[in-house]
Parts: sequence; C-alpha cells; structure tokens
Amino acid sequence: MRRKLVVGNWKMNGSRASNAVLLSAIGAGLTSTGAACAVCAPAPYLAQCQEQLSGTSIAWGGQDLSAHAGGAYTGEVAAAMLLDFACTYAIIGHSERRAYHGEDDAQVARKTVAALAAGLTPIVCIGETLAQREAGQTDAVVGAQLGAVLDAITEADVAGLVLAYEPVWAIGTGLTATPQMAQDVHQVLRARLAKKNAVAAAGVQILYGGSMKPDNAKELMAMPDIDGGLIGGAALKAADFLAIIHAAD
Repeated sequence: MRRKLVVGNWKMNGSRASNAVLLSAIGAGLTSTGAACAVCAPAPYLAQCQEQLSGTSIAWGGQDLSAHAGGAYTGEVAAAMLLDFACTYAIIGHSERRAYHGEDDAQVARKTVAALAAGLTPIVCIGETLAQREAGQTDAVVGAQLGAVLDAITEADVAGLVLAYEPVWAIGTGLTATPQMAQDVHQVLRARLAKKNAVAAAGVQILYGGSMKPDNAKELMAMPDIDGGLIGGAALKAADFLAIIHAAD
C-alpha cells in the first residue's frame, strides 16, 4: 500500500520569525501518523528548515531547481545546493513556474532528470487550465506533460518520482475538483506511468494539488489513486496543515 504524503508549498511566503513559529507548531502538533509530511520553503529559508526539522519526522525541500549542475546561471539553484541543506524533495513544473516563467514540458523534463541524478525526489506538477478542461482536453494535456518527463527518464527512474495533479483552475481560486474528478485524472496519470514501468507505477505517490483543505482532505484522500496533497495556502497555517496530515490517516 502506498503511504500518504502531504507536502506544504510555502510559495513566496515566510520570514525567519514566522517560519520559526510555524515549524514549531507543526512539530508540536504532529502526533503519531501513518502519513509522511514535508515542507518546501523558499531557498533562503532552507537552512532554517534544516536547523529546526533535523531529527524530526518532517522532511523539507526546494520549490524549484535548475536543470544545470552549476555555472553562469545567475539566480538559479542547483540540485547539489539543495542537497547541501539535506533536502529530500524538489517541486518541479509548478503551474506558476509554467505560467509566469515560461517553463515548458521539455524544461520540466530536464529538471526532473537533474533532480533524479542528484538523488532528490522530484515532485512533478501536472495540470490543465479551465479552458482546456472545458474543451475536453484534460487527459491529452496531462498525458503530454507527463509523457515529456517519461520520455526523458529511464524505466527504473519511474520509482523515484512523485507526481502532483494540480488543476490550474483550482489553485488559489477557492474552486476544487470533486473527489471523483480528481480521481479520474490520477487514474489516467497512473495508467500513463504503467506504460513506462507497470511495477513502479503501482508505488508512485500521486498528490492532489488543487486547493486541498481540512474540510475536503479526507474525502479526496479516500480515493484509490489520491495519495496525499501538495498544499499551498493551508500549509501556512499550522492548524490547517496538521488537520490535512491527520486526515490522511
């Protein structure tokens, strides 16, 4: 059985003071749980995450990484730099990176390869816009996004992936896919993984990343192919984040 995974994506939020309070509250409220959990913080705060979370059951990671190993790429963060702060995860291809920074499927694939090569677990984000959903293109869009990644990695690499289905129309809008709508897409993604490696596909965690909250988390994660959540706004409130983690039980 796949272990549930709940990952907080802080996006461009936080300060040393507020992070300290948030991380302390999460640690204090995290009772025995069968779910794994992690936070993905802005790069300047990874040292703080390492300092406060080392020795706990909470993992941490970056919100992006460069496809390059190093060199003259001002402003980028290499996989080795994330490892310097003992990161486990790196979010790759988030819809905001795709929309605001022009990242395409090919670049997302290159970043995924870089993460896997370094030993990081990439959380590869996939999702359609409202226009694409209304046009009946959801399966084709998410299939193409995932296909670009699978074409760039080996069969064995499939086991090292985490996917996050994030319907773009449900991020920060208050809208949420129904559990069945989300399940339908997760099932498509797992079937696509299985074409590359059927054994590994059965173990890949596929997270839901479209406005999961305490009041819908349990119902969403009860679906057979929804293995947790990539949490945005709710991850900035300890009580909400903890409620989602515990809903995974």
